[in-house]
Amino acid sequence: MVDYAGRNTVLAAGFAQVPKGTTLYELYTLVGCVLIIDVDDDVIVDASFTFVMEKTSDYLAHLLRGKSIANGVGEITKLIQERFLAPGQGAVLQSIRAAIDRYHEMRK
Repeated sequence: MVDYAGRNTVLAAGFAQVPKGTTLYELYTLVGCVLIIDVDDDVIVDASFTFVMEKTSDYLAHLLRGKSIANGVGEITKLIQERFLAPGQGAVLQSIRAAIDRYHEMRK
């Protein structure tokens, strides 16, 4: 569990439609991404995703923790494409982008 004490954090959420024919689509139709972001340095402190198997969400959160979003999602996109080899990869990326976009809109 991540300790948020003493950090200036916000929660940003994004959602994307899951491809038909996948197990996730049969249960949810959407994938959700929740990011806890440290506002002082634009770094992802923690993350969570709506997946049937908790291990998938845990793994994605592990990949995202500590990543800077100050310059967009390029580094994160490449990382997910290289290390998350599962159906719904595009939906995961879109949900992350949506959460980060929502965060950046708040910062304006």
